Amino acid sequence: MALLEIDDLYLSYPGHGFRPRSVDVLHGISLTAGRGEALGLVGESGSGKTTIGRAVLGLARPSSGRIWFDGRDITHVTGKARRALARDIQVVFQDPYTSLNPSLTIGDILAEPLTVQGTSRDQARQRIRDLLDQVQLPGDAHHRLPREFSGGQRQRIAIARALALEPKLIVCDEPVSALDLSTQARVLDLLLDIQRRTGVAYLFISHDLAVVRHVSHRTAVIHRGRIVETGATADVTTAPQDPYTQRLLLAAPVADPAAQQERRRQRRIRDAGNLPSRGDL
Repeated sequence: MALLEIDDLYLSYPGHGFRPRSVDVLHGISLTAGRGEALGLVGESGSGKTTIGRAVLGLARPSSGRIWFDGRDITHVTGKARRALARDIQVVFQDPYTSLNPSLTIGDILAEPLTVQGTSRDQARQRIRDLLDQVQLPGDAHHRLPREFSGGQRQRIAIARALALEPKLIVCDEPVSALDLSTQARVLDLLLDIQRRTGVAYLFISHDLAVVRHVSHRTAVIHRGRIVETGATADVTTAPQDPYTQRLLLAAPVADPAAQQERRRQRRIRDAGNLPSRGDL
């Protein structure tokens, strides 16, 4: 049985202004993620990928369809039942500079989810020490404020917070897009190491195929609120079948200037042909 199963999910947002019309964002999304698996979800800005993560977290209400987690229908779970799910489903947000409360010490930030779940003070202190060790931060970090850390270190703190309750699934919403390339690589390697040691599953949301390729076992490509391609990450990121995925691959930067120039040339040719994605048909 899959840990996470999304079945035929539709979601609309209400419109604004005079005679507002709702905006359809997701169109029949179906996805599964197994225990201990990293499922990549990749698409351009506005494709609906973050909305899927928000629906799993209970931050966006589906119009129809179902979300199952660990055999339980969580589509419309709210209130106390949703808070109880926090033990098993956590999130790492995109921006490490705004996702941490600047007025709290790192120890207080990490202790917060533990105390909400009833962990004793002594147990929380030990857990915080373990978490800082897991994300490779110094033991005295718990006394310091977020502003004393770099962007990469702040994202490690956010990862530690997500790990505090030993969840089964972490929704990673563009967790490295605000970081420089060298820091991205270190954070991605950390996520891989944590998954190997803990068995946590990831729903890894990104616009970057290269990032998804580094982390994910399987990858789903979303375009205009529809899944256009799904498969093993090695297949999707090296030999994509859908024209939209092919355009994403050509847009991804490479280190070799000649290869990058050739990619740009091929993308101009493909864009000039205006090839549709299967999601547009």
